[in-house]
Amino acid sequence: MRAVIQRVSGASVSIDGREKAKIKQGLLILLGIEEQDNQEDISWLCRKISLLRIFDDPEGVMNLSIQDVKGEIMVISQFTLHAKVKKGNRPSYIKAARPETAIPLYENFIREIGTFIEPPVQSGEFGALMQVSLVNDGPVTIIIDTKNKE
Repeated sequence: MRAVIQRVSGASVSIDGREKAKIKQGLLILLGIEEQDNQEDISWLCRKISLLRIFDDPEGVMNLSIQDVKGEIMVISQFTLHAKVKKGNRPSYIKAARPETAIPLYENFIREIGTFIEPPVQSGEFGALMQVSLVNDGPVTIIIDTKNKE
């Protein structure tokens, strides 16, 4: 499982020209799921993200977590995070999980990350063509891969 975590001052997702979800200060999480991912990956990643100290304290030091600032979270499915570009110029997505595997894991991830914060987690729609808008605050962008635990 791969996640791109972006600290945002605001983000929204639209589908077919209609805004589906919107958050203010918090985290936009782009989530890529591969076939081998499981509940253990979800639990580890949710805990890691919820405890990341990437928000500024009163002294301007990144010392606070999403929980500390009572921020919001938006999760967007993104199979392209598993793109392989070793051969040729057309990315291969062979490692990305098929919908029958990915959808339940995506939904479980949203439920579990929601247990760490108070505001309800916002999300896109799995498999939809989405337009994501964000204001990356900092900018702060962190990439986490559960297979490498980094």
